[in-house]
Amino acid sequence: MSHDDTFDPEATLARSTERSRELETRLAKDPSKFRILTGDRPTGNLHIGHYFGSLQNRVRLASLGVQTFVLIADYQVITDRDGVGPIRERVYSLLTDYLAIGLDPAQVTIFTHSQIPALNQLMLPFLSVVTDAELRRNPTVKSELDDTGDRPMSGLMLTYPVHQAADILFCKANLVPVGKDQLPHIEQARVIARRFDERYGRADESRPVFPAPDALLSKSGTVLGLDGTKMSKSKGNTIELGMTADETAKLLKRAVTDSDRHITFDPANRPEVSNLVNLAALCLDREPVEIAEEIGDGGGGGLKKLVTAAVNDYFAPIRERRATLAADPGYLEEVLAEGNRRASAVAEQTLDEVRRAMRMVY
Repeated sequence: MSHDDTFDPEATLARSTERSRELETRLAKDPSKFRILTGDRPTGNLHIGHYFGSLQNRVRLASLGVQTFVLIADYQVITDRDGVGPIRERVYSLLTDYLAIGLDPAQVTIFTHSQIPALNQLMLPFLSVVTDAELRRNPTVKSELDDTGDRPMSGLMLTYPVHQAADILFCKANLVPVGKDQLPHIEQARVIARRFDERYGRADESRPVFPAPDALLSKSGTVLGLDGTKMSKSKGNTIELGMTADETAKLLKRAVTDSDRHITFDPANRPEVSNLVNLAALCLDREPVEIAEEIGDGGGGGLKKLVTAAVNDYFAPIRERRATLAADPGYLEEVLAEGNRRASAVAEQTLDEVRRAMRMVY
C-alpha cells in the first residue's frame, strides 16, 4: 500500500475488535442492513476446526436473516499449486458440508469462482489501483514469497489480495467474517474500493460504487489438531465432518495428551489436554473448566472417552444429513447451478456500474 494506506497490524486489530463488537450489536437490531461474503478453497474436506472456527458462525448469521454469499474458491486452488487435483469432487464435498451443517440454499447463495466471469473481470480495473510493491508487502503474499525458495511466485499468487477484493466487492458485501490473520485482505479491499471511487468516479452522483467492507472477527478460539499443532488438512491431524463415528473414535484414541492423570484446563501449560477439554466443551455447550473438573483424575483415557462421545453425539445429525445429500448428486448440481446463476446476476449488475463509472459504455 502507499504511504497513506500503511497497514499497522496492532492498530488494525484493536480497531477491528472494537468495530466487531459494534457490528454484532447492529446485527442483532437490524440484520437486513448487512451483506456477507465468506467461503473456502476446495483443497480438501472440511473438518471440525473449520466448523467451530467459521462454519457454525455462518449458519448463525444466515439464520439472523443476513444476506449471505458463500464462495467455493476454485480459482484460488491454482494460486500456489501446479494443478487442480480432484477439483470437482472437492467442490461438491464443500457444497455437501455447507448444506449438511444447515446453510439453506434458498437463503444463502453458494457459488464458484470459475462460473462467474463478471466477478473475475473486476480484477482488471482493481489491478490498476494497486502497485506490485504493496502487494508484495501483503502478509499472505510475503509469506508465500519467503517460502518459495528458488521457485518463482505465480502472478495469480501475487495478485491474490486483489482477487479477494473482487470476491468481496462484486456483491457489495459490507461484512466479512474472518480471523485476525485475514485483516490485511479486508484492509486491501477497503483501499481498492476507495481508490476506485477516487480515480474513476461514481456510477451516479449520490454514492460510491463500492461500500467499504468491515471485518467481523471470529469469537471462537482455535481448535488445535489431534497432535497439538494447528489443525490442518495437509497434516492429517483433523477430524473431517464426513467421517464416521468409528473413524472419529480411532483418531481421538491417538490424540496427544500428557503424563499427568489429573485433568485441568490450562491452555498455556497443557495445550494438548486443554484442546481436547475445549473440544468437548464446544460440543456440550459447557465451560471447559467445568468439564476438566468433572473428569478429575480420570486421566487421558477418561478425557478421550468423554470427547469421543461428545463429538460423535454433536455431529451425528450433521453426518446423517450429509450422507443423505451425498446420495443425491442431481440435487447438489441443481443447488450449485442456481447459486451460480444468482451470483452471476449480481456480478453483472456490479460490472455494469463499474463500466458506467469508468465511462466504458459503448
